[in-house]
Amino acid sequence: MKVTQEKLPASQIGLQIEVTPEMSQQAYDKTLQEFTRSVNIPGFRKGKVPRQVLIQRFGSERIKAAVVEDLVQDSLKKAIEQEKIEALGNFELKSSFEELVAQYQPGAALTFSAAVDVPPTVTLKDYTGLTVQAEEIKYDPERVNNTLEDYRKKSATLVPVEDRPAEKGDVATVDFKGIIADTAEGEEPQEIPGGSAEDFEIELLEGRFIEGFIDGMIGMKPGETKDVTAQFPEGYPQADLAGKPAIFTVTVKELKARELPELDDDFAQEVSEFETLEELRQSLENRFQEEADRKTKDNKQEALLNELVNHIEVELPETLIKREVDYSITQTAMQMSQQGMDVRKMFTQEIVDMLRQQARPEATKRLMRTLTLGEVAKTQSIKVEPPEVDAKVAELIKDQSTEGIDMQRLREVVEEDLLKDKILDWLEQNNTVELVPEGTLKQDEAETDIPEEAGEVAALDEAIEVEASAVESDGEADAAESDAPEAEPKKSKSGKSKK
Repeated sequence: MKVTQEKLPASQIGLQIEVTPEMSQQAYDKTLQEFTRSVNIPGFRKGKVPRQVLIQRFGSERIKAAVVEDLVQDSLKKAIEQEKIEALGNFELKSSFEELVAQYQPGAALTFSAAVDVPPTVTLKDYTGLTVQAEEIKYDPERVNNTLEDYRKKSATLVPVEDRPAEKGDVATVDFKGIIADTAEGEEPQEIPGGSAEDFEIELLEGRFIEGFIDGMIGMKPGETKDVTAQFPEGYPQADLAGKPAIFTVTVKELKARELPELDDDFAQEVSEFETLEELRQSLENRFQEEADRKTKDNKQEALLNELVNHIEVELPETLIKREVDYSITQTAMQMSQQGMDVRKMFTQEIVDMLRQQARPEATKRLMRTLTLGEVAKTQSIKVEPPEVDAKVAELIKDQSTEGIDMQRLREVVEEDLLKDKILDWLEQNNTVELVPEGTLKQDEAETDIPEEAGEVAALDEAIEVEASAVESDGEADAAESDAPEAEPKKSKSGKSKK
């Protein structure tokens, strides 16, 4: 089999393949045998149908098309092996299939053209001596005080209030019943579906209910009944209520205030593993300082990568871009599914097409970065030794069961992460990163022109947000109100307020 190679744009190799007469005849005989084994023709035993009858039954063009299809597949696979080509994904037939079928004759040579994607050739012109800017994230000591205050709120005891009206931050037990406020003249007020409750406990803080409801309760006393005017937001999940005014008849039955614990060593022991308040403070300071340092380092590495891709010359094969786009869409689908969304209903063809369009630029950017890092590693002989991987894996699985863990995959991920860290550390040491105040570069980016695709991306985001809002609970606003760290404090022995 004769194979001629040609380098094509977009990291493709063009192949002109001349199929030998022997291969042509073998493919024809094989296809006829497959037709014979599978067809049932009255008057003939299965597998014993004469060739001429088969050709008459199915038509020579149909049989030739099947032969050519198999011949192209098989000969291309052999050509890739013969030429030792590192092909990515499927091939692209350059010749007209219809013309190949018309030209094909059993036992005669056949020539066709195809193209395959191959790993791209990367040229990194400059990767040392560069100067970039990155935002420096500084540790804010006030975060420690805010976090301790948040811990106090979560550990607060609820104490009945009888000698004063309701204030923000109190917890009220109420009965309420709501109606739509804009009914036409002469019509009976329309009750709000699900807009009534008895012995409902609510914290009097912004965001705990629709606009106006909480403010209307401030100043009420236990036993008092009052009509409160509120407003459903325009984006409310129930379309028939979105943007409409409402009136709620509210009766405050009980009022409680939060009694915060003292900030002392006993408090520290109750909400953490530390014995003293000073140890807890120091732990938070260390955590927030490390977080700030980590974000600064991420910003420095991000700045270096953004600059390096400006110095790379590479033609990305479509196969790699498609894989990266598909991965991005799969991740999005998994996240939405975990949030309770019906991905099968939401991912219409239109939405998938928009997701592909939106994901492509970022997918291309990720590929460029990956190839850049790989080229630096190859040029500078940066690699990770097996003992380094062993040590990191042992650290990750320490005191954990390995049941159900794909250890080979874990090792691969660990090796990739360690290699990336090594490459980025080397780049940071061999380039100059100027630190600027936080917010400086983000402000510059905000002043740049908005791309034309922004409208379509915004439409997609809106579609996703509407779907998400329909499945999220009404208590979403109960999220932490301050910069509490990721780890929750230990549950207070004095109890928590109900949400």
